[in-house]
Amino acid sequence: MAARKKNSTYTRNEEHIIECDLTYAVNKINGRWKILIISKLESGKMRFGELKKEFPYMTERMLTLQLRAMEQDGLVKRTVYAEIPPRVEYELTEMALAFGPIFKQLSEWGGKYRLPVKATVEGEG
Repeated sequence: MAARKKNSTYTRNEEHIIECDLTYAVNKINGRWKILIISKLESGKMRFGELKKEFPYMTERMLTLQLRAMEQDGLVKRTVYAEIPPRVEYELTEMALAFGPIFKQLSEWGGKYRLPVKATVEGEG
């Protein structure tokens, strides 16, 4: 991932957006794959290959980018073992584990409202 310019509009906006607690929290998990990766890592440490098997539809590059971003944001801890071949494990940090109850509530909300909205939209056509 390329470094963002310090004076870019995105960076300046981000500085002001994170002053809101809710926006800060949502920004931490923003992205297509982060919530799914967190849900897989809730059960414990996983190696890159194990994560790749869990997400066969995600490219290795995208998985790598997401894990790096999550590590930089303090959501994932990456442990490299000095072995041949190298072994790398990923696990959730305390901050990421705190999302567990929140994700459970969001999942329940999604289960309750996802199908009725979908049925309503399809019925309108």
